Amino acid sequence: MGDNNDSYKVISDNRQARFQYEILETYEAGIELMGTEVKSVRAGKVNLRDGFALIRNGEALLLNVQISAHETTRQSFNHDPRRTRRLLLHKDEIRKLTGQVQQQGLTLVPLKMYLKRSWVKVVIGLARGKKLHDKREDIKRREDQRNMQRALKNR
Repeated sequence: MGDNNDSYKVISDNRQARFQYEILETYEAGIELMGTEVKSVRAGKVNLRDGFALIRNGEALLLNVQISAHETTRQSFNHDPRRTRRLLLHKDEIRKLTGQVQQQGLTLVPLKMYLKRSWVKVVIGLARGKKLHDKREDIKRREDQRNMQRALKNR
């Protein structure tokens, strides 16, 4: 029986983050979840758009990420959709991120959530906010690429 270590299923992708931020580095982190949260994640009911990560007391925390309540679970057993969740990173990664976030004024944003084998993983990016003119350059570059592809296709 073949062991497929690299198989993963993307659950949620934060495409808006790549438009609003310049991503400098990415880190793969585990995430501490409750049982009903895992069920909702497997069903794809995750929104990363407004999320961000902080480092407090030597722990990486994921804030403002919405994992919807599980439908078939009674409300008294369900989780809070926007609760703060702990990210599972190595101590040296947390130490490195702490220095960069504090000294350079960078932000940690969740880019993607996926299932790797049976584990829920989050890719967080060390990001610098883009200014309006940077966003305009990205739009212009994308339109130029699209126009070149059209011209090649219509030849």
